[in-house]
Amino acid sequence: MPLLDYSSARPWASAIRQAVTLRQMPPWYADPSIGHFANDRSLSSADIQTISSWLAAGAPAGDPHDAPKPVQWIDGWSIGQQPEIIFEVPTPFNVPASGVIPYQYVIVPTHFSQDTWVRLAEIRPGDRAHTHHIVVSVREPGSGWLAGEPVGVPFALDPHTRGGGVPGEFLAGYGPGNMPELLSPGQAKLVKAGSDLVFQLHYTTNGRPGCDRSRIGLVLSHEPPRQRVIMLAAANIRFLIPPGDPDYQLDARITLHAEATLVSLLPHMHLRGKSFEFRVVFPDGRTETLLRVPHYSYNWQLSYYLATPLRLPPGTTIECTAHFDNSINNPLNPDPTKAVRFGPQNFDEMMIGYFEVATDPKNGFRELLLPRQAIPATPTM
Repeated sequence: MPLLDYSSARPWASAIRQAVTLRQMPPWYADPSIGHFANDRSLSSADIQTISSWLAAGAPAGDPHDAPKPVQWIDGWSIGQQPEIIFEVPTPFNVPASGVIPYQYVIVPTHFSQDTWVRLAEIRPGDRAHTHHIVVSVREPGSGWLAGEPVGVPFALDPHTRGGGVPGEFLAGYGPGNMPELLSPGQAKLVKAGSDLVFQLHYTTNGRPGCDRSRIGLVLSHEPPRQRVIMLAAANIRFLIPPGDPDYQLDARITLHAEATLVSLLPHMHLRGKSFEFRVVFPDGRTETLLRVPHYSYNWQLSYYLATPLRLPPGTTIECTAHFDNSINNPLNPDPTKAVRFGPQNFDEMMIGYFEVATDPKNGFRELLLPRQAIPATPTM
């Protein structure tokens, strides 16, 4: 329902009170006793009481002169300004009315002649009713990932090869409930000269056909950034959740080998996801819980931005623990009689603890994830 003015919100007054009293809205799933987050949108007890009192008084209208100015939308973009560059999928994808659609990929050349730093990025699906999520990654020149695949047209990956090579670096994502990324001043993401953008598109059918041409808008950093932001992940992809198990546990961990600053956390599971926790283990053995999501919701893919970014010295490990409910008591469970493995569709499962770090602009995946002695020396002239 629209909530842009009093006349559109008033008919939903009772539903609004119920949603905020039960803390269903606004959606926010972090345990409040652990960590502080810059994008915490949960309501305070005083806010909830104000809404309840408003309804108890008959949900009266306020003085129109006290109303805030209407939001000035910018061509539908949420980043607050018109993108400097827009890349659109060149060829439409026709979504059928029914069936399971494998992830579609589209390679879109940037034609950038020089390294380009991106300060803001937002993805806009062309067919929101059928688009579950979109991930846009950067494929650097010379990468073996998706080698030989067509450019500019949708295609599905061979399930046995998964595109070959190492997948590109995450640039931006779109999913249920997420918002465009919040980068601090002096931070940006790198798109090297000659790189391609790779759209990963997950469509779900709903009984009606559709047609999608998604796009991504970029706002550039015109000065060299102080820090480069990179998405990493602690993932567990080799598992089998037994049928009927109400509390199956999976763990994952990843160690960093270069100094970085932790920026954000993004837990990801599917319909059987129950809870998720991030922890950090410092080189001296100290352990700190960063985020606990006791009631995970697949319908709201939320990122949690640390209110105070955390320094991660070399040798720091990020650990994740997730629990899954594959029982009949899970109302979202597609089939509690089946064992579940890792897979891309909603009825499969995933266990991925995404997190973003800010690091020296000269660092990349290899510097962050490989021990320094394993990184080949760069010849000097």
